[in-house]
Amino acid sequence: GNADVIGVADGVGGWRAYGVDPGLFSVNLMKCCERLVIAGYFSGNQPAKLLAQGFREMQENKQQIIGSSTACLMMLSHTDLKLYTANIGDSGFVVLRQGEVVHRSHEQQHYFNTPFQLSLPPTELQSEVLSDRPESADQYEFSVEDGDLILLATDGIFDNVPDTLLIKEMSTVQNCKDINTLQQCANTIALMARKLSRDPKFLSPFSVNALAAGIEAEGGKPDDITVLLATVSL
Repeated sequence: GNADVIGVADGVGGWRAYGVDPGLFSVNLMKCCERLVIAGYFSGNQPAKLLAQGFREMQENKQQIIGSSTACLMMLSHTDLKLYTANIGDSGFVVLRQGEVVHRSHEQQHYFNTPFQLSLPPTELQSEVLSDRPESADQYEFSVEDGDLILLATDGIFDNVPDTLLIKEMSTVQNCKDINTLQQCANTIALMARKLSRDPKFLSPFSVNALAAGIEAEGGKPDDITVLLATVSL
C-alpha cells in the first residue's frame, strides 16, 4: 500500500455493569479498520476517514456489537514521509528523536477520567451513553526522520508510567532496527505499567491528574494495557 498503518483501541470498562464485554467493541473496531487497509480502501494520509469508515461498518452490521471505545490510528505515508494520526479519547502516541519527545498526542476528555469515545449503545441507553463522532478526532501530521521511535498505547500506559520513565526506556532502543529488541522494550514498558498500576503508594500520572481535578486517588490505576513500538526506517 501507500502507507504503513497501526492503531490501538480501548473498550470503555463501564459496560461491564450492563453485562457487556468492553473488549468486543474495541477489537471489532480495529478489525474493521484492518480489513479496509488490507483491501486497500483507505488514503495514506487520512486516518480519521479510515476510523470513520471502520465505525460505519460496525453501525451497519446487522448484529450490532454494543459498547464504546477510544481509538488512535496512525499512518506513515510513503508519498511524503509524514506521520498522519487521528486520536479520539485518551489512547495516544509519543514520537522520540535522539532521546527527545518531538511530537505527541493530547487526550480528549469530557471531564476527568471520561474520554471522548465512539459508541454503539442499545436504543434504551442512547440518552445515557456518551457518543462522540469520529469526525471529532484530533488530527495531526508530522514529518518523521529515519530512526524516529514511535510509541502508540492505551491510557493504561500513560496513566501509570511517568514521561521520564517512558523516555528513559524508549531511549534504550533509539535508532534500533532489530524487531526482537523493539519487542523486548515494548514488553518492558507494558510490564512496568502493570507493576506501577498495582502500587497503592505510587504517585502515578493518573493520581496527579486526579488531585488536580480535586479527587483523592492514591497509587496507580489498574487497567488493561496495550503498547505498540515502531521505528521509522527510511
